[in-house]
Amino acid sequence: MSSAIPVIVVKEGSTRRRGRDAQNYNLSAALALAEAVKSALGPKGADKMLVDTFGDVTITGDGATMLEEMEVEHPAGKIMTEAAKAQDKEVGDGTTSVVLLAGALLKEATRLIGSGVHPTIVADGYRGAALEAISAVEAMASKASPRDRRVLMQAAETAMSGSLIYRHRSELAEIAVSTALKVAKKTDGGLDLDLDDVKIDKKPGGSILDTMLVDGVALDKEVVHPAMPKRLENAKVVLLSCSLEVEKTEIDERLKLKDPELLKEFIKAEDDILREMVEKIRSVGANAVFCQKGIDDLAQYYLAKSSILAIRRVKKSDMEKLEMATGGRIVNTMEELSPRDLGRAGLIEERKIGGEKWVFLEKVPRSKTASIVIRGGSQRVVDEAERAMKDALSACRSILKEPLILAGGGAPEVEAAIAVRRAAEKVSGREQNAYQAFADALESIPYTLAENGGLDAMAMLASLRAAHTRGERNAGIDVEKGIIADLLRKGVVDPLHVKRSVLRAATEVSSALLRIDDVLAAAKMKEPKGPPPEEMY
Repeated sequence: MSSAIPVIVVKEGSTRRRGRDAQNYNLSAALALAEAVKSALGPKGADKMLVDTFGDVTITGDGATMLEEMEVEHPAGKIMTEAAKAQDKEVGDGTTSVVLLAGALLKEATRLIGSGVHPTIVADGYRGAALEAISAVEAMASKASPRDRRVLMQAAETAMSGSLIYRHRSELAEIAVSTALKVAKKTDGGLDLDLDDVKIDKKPGGSILDTMLVDGVALDKEVVHPAMPKRLENAKVVLLSCSLEVEKTEIDERLKLKDPELLKEFIKAEDDILREMVEKIRSVGANAVFCQKGIDDLAQYYLAKSSILAIRRVKKSDMEKLEMATGGRIVNTMEELSPRDLGRAGLIEERKIGGEKWVFLEKVPRSKTASIVIRGGSQRVVDEAERAMKDALSACRSILKEPLILAGGGAPEVEAAIAVRRAAEKVSGREQNAYQAFADALESIPYTLAENGGLDAMAMLASLRAAHTRGERNAGIDVEKGIIADLLRKGVVDPLHVKRSVLRAATEVSSALLRIDDVLAAAKMKEPKGPPPEEMY
């Protein structure tokens, strides 16, 4: 066959980029994404205002939230976003650092590729350098007690840096640490904190300082009938996933009753069904009912007459937390309800928060669950406070899981960069350039911290290098005072678990993008043409 004959192997309308063009296509998008989140790093990082397609506004300095609200369309940008989301899901912190470090690695790779180094050599060099960097940060980590409240407080406060509620970080960190120590469970490896065991609710109004920790479960619900008790001590709780209503047929039926007495009997039959349901609840000894579905008005009346407190339309996730807290069992049908299904709570009380009624279950027998009710002046403030609280809880979880801590302020990155440069001397060929590039990329983290803090970034980075060369491994940038200091002693700490995860994630995503030399983009599907207007009717 003649080579002049074109061979089409992809769908018509598809676009293809190969070689240097494909690399530039991916690298430019990744660098743009890193540049977008760069200014949010650190305690003095800037916030972003994100407006979605519906016009809703989000103001945040949280990297994961930024990337989620941006709705990135570029394929390379999506890969970066997915890496950050995986970091947030697995570790709960370090998302901005992942994107920023990956962007710096790709920027250095662009320079190397432009000078003739093959992308595969760069990617392989990055992987080797990452192992050296991880070894370096592991060597400088300090051991801590997983239940050391002071260390957990420091980690929680550091995780909240850069958020809107930063000046109230001490109060919120206290709540986060108390929650973590209360909910943490013993595992084979030590302690673990399942964030699903922590219920976080938001209620705009009041002050951030009004945020409270509930030793049990808080529900944004009210008692269904005014005659029911609003406070119960030593409560016995029934958890129902079925409704307290007369079941309706699945098909529409009409009854023609010739005798009015039959209508009375029909109504009485429904009344008896509801009365029997309430009697079954009363007979097992319960005085509180939490129902996932509806409660008929007549059933509410009978419950109130029996002095039984009832809450309806409770979310499934909240029912699971009630089950965990009270020690009861969620019942699917009234027929299977028995005394052994009852849960217990020392106190159930309806209280007002911000003008609305809430129900609180406290003094529960199983203490491995808790609720946090976040307050704030506006919806945007409580949204950001919720994100900060989750970051703080995630930092506590990392230390409980692996009680090793590092100094913050760029100290681990500079220490790792020195170790990588030292390792580069033992590597031959052009891979040595990749090691040097990896070290330069690591230093972009402290450089950006200083830059966002309004400091002379080059001078601070030079001073930081000099301190680590002298053996001051915990030296970092104190952004508040604009000096180099021992940040471990100052209480600015990062969990080793988070830092190791950042290094791995950034290396993997940058290496994956570097190995791409061909981008095939399918043509977008065309919307099917509708019938002509005259044929639509």
